[in-house]
Amino acid sequence: MITDSMANEQAKEAAARASLGFIKDGHIVGIGSGSTVAHFIRLLAEQVKKGLRIRGIPTSEYSRLEAARLGISLTTLDECQQIDVTVDGADEVDPQLRLIKGGGGALLREKIVASVSKRLVIVADSTKTVPVLGRFPLPVEVIKFAQAVLKKRIEALGAQVALRRAANGDPYVTDENNHILDCRFGTIGDPDRLGQQLSNMPGVVEHGLFIGMASVALVAEGSEVVEVKAGSRA
Repeated sequence: MITDSMANEQAKEAAARASLGFIKDGHIVGIGSGSTVAHFIRLLAEQVKKGLRIRGIPTSEYSRLEAARLGISLTTLDECQQIDVTVDGADEVDPQLRLIKGGGGALLREKIVASVSKRLVIVADSTKTVPVLGRFPLPVEVIKFAQAVLKKRIEALGAQVALRRAANGDPYVTDENNHILDCRFGTIGDPDRLGQQLSNMPGVVEHGLFIGMASVALVAEGSEVVEVKAGSRA
């Protein structure tokens, strides 16, 4: 019997497999983070073993360790300042391919890598598509020194704000040694404006609104994958 969880993993794998079509021999490949990208890393490693020559730039320590373990050659932004294609997941995708990312805590490195990528390919199962962003809490990465002040300032914008906690109850610490505020805005009517408001707050390192960055989203339901470009999906 196929459970919902099994079907969801099947969809994630299907989206990840479809993304391989965007990767060519000799590419510098941005390697995202998250459960769908875990499938992508495994599938990419299989192609590397078959002779595909690429170098990867991971967006998190977990992705770096997993890619290295599976034999993918890695490089850094110090060595390569432009990436041919990045494959990454998302917590939410709207019809204009605006995203909420950062549920896994890697939003800062993910946005940096996306910003230097010629193409950002988002892989997701169909549960991640929404008509309007905001169902998923928006992660905001902040420096520890400013988190109490920023919590109040973001609450003043209408959000319910909570400091993200690790499994042991301590504050969650990102790969860059910052904290994350998870901000529930509800429906985000103007993501561009909100993103600018957050970016203008001293002490905010980065926020999880990715606007105008995604080239295409590969959205899977079961084994069927739909290629979505901005405005092509309601």
